[in-house]
Amino acid sequence: MERKIINDLLKWKDSPYRKPLILKGVRQVGKTWILKEFGRRYYENTAYFNFDENEDYKQFFETTKDVSRILQNLMLASGEKILPGKTLIIFDEVQDCPKVINSMKYFCENAPEYHIACAGSLLGIALAKPSSFPVGKVDFMQIDPMTFSEFLVANGDENLAKYMESVDTIEPIPDAFFHPLYEKLKMYYVTGGMPEPVLMWTQNRDTGAMQHSLSGIIDAYERDFAKHPDTKEFPKISMVWKSIPSQLARENKKFIYKVVKPGARAREYEDALQCLLTQDLSTKFTAVLPRDFRSQLTMTCQPLRFIWWMSGCCAGFPSSHLPFSVKETGFLRNSRGH
Repeated sequence: MERKIINDLLKWKDSPYRKPLILKGVRQVGKTWILKEFGRRYYENTAYFNFDENEDYKQFFETTKDVSRILQNLMLASGEKILPGKTLIIFDEVQDCPKVINSMKYFCENAPEYHIACAGSLLGIALAKPSSFPVGKVDFMQIDPMTFSEFLVANGDENLAKYMESVDTIEPIPDAFFHPLYEKLKMYYVTGGMPEPVLMWTQNRDTGAMQHSLSGIIDAYERDFAKHPDTKEFPKISMVWKSIPSQLARENKKFIYKVVKPGARAREYEDALQCLLTQDLSTKFTAVLPRDFRSQLTMTCQPLRFIWWMSGCCAGFPSSHLPFSVKETGFLRNSRGH
């Protein structure tokens, strides 16, 4: 698969102001894959360290802050070769390793010649802990679910992707492009833009495996809620999360706490809401109403496409059964001149 973020990673590699990188993104969005692929393409070798698979690596960061000793220990323990500027060092699953995250400060200050990238699920919560965040000593990058153009390329529709890239004004789309784009967009929504389901669809057209994969991703997200530092927030986080599809299905998209639970108030669920934002599972933004320009708090799933899956729809549904929000997407509707 081709991901556009690899161009941003290349700019990071070549930047004279490069700092250790923290790659943010939801679970199963492709953080590990893109870092390994980036290392394969643009470095002599990649040194990959997974702190979940091998917890012994954590000890190297707990006993010293000397980056030379840390790297020497990692090389000896793993057999990996690490060369300045020629090796991409990947620290994966660092969400439970505050010492590893904090060590980025010393890599930045004392060993900037080494190229280091960190990734891990629930990283947002880890970074929220003051003791684990090296302020001003790291670069951040966000990887999101695949864009529609990336999906088209993965599906073998490079011509449609090139047409999409060429569109820079809102105007009617010729039928020769509109109809295939319309059909491809429906499947894009079904996959959620997540790499594994996209791969299962584009390579084998296996809707069963794709649906199983999506269910697994959603289940993993919900299990992660239980890892919140305050266990009392777990039920509230789950309730807010499960309310989002029904909230977005309403004509008024304003997020209403009473939809989460009758009688619920903002002060009772604002921490749960913030947890979803911190994990990049939801996005909060201010929408402006065209008529009177009043602002309102609006909530959406991240990735947005998951609202369809969470609502119980499946890839096997015919076009006539697709949700209105999927059939009448803003891009295609506006581009048809309506």
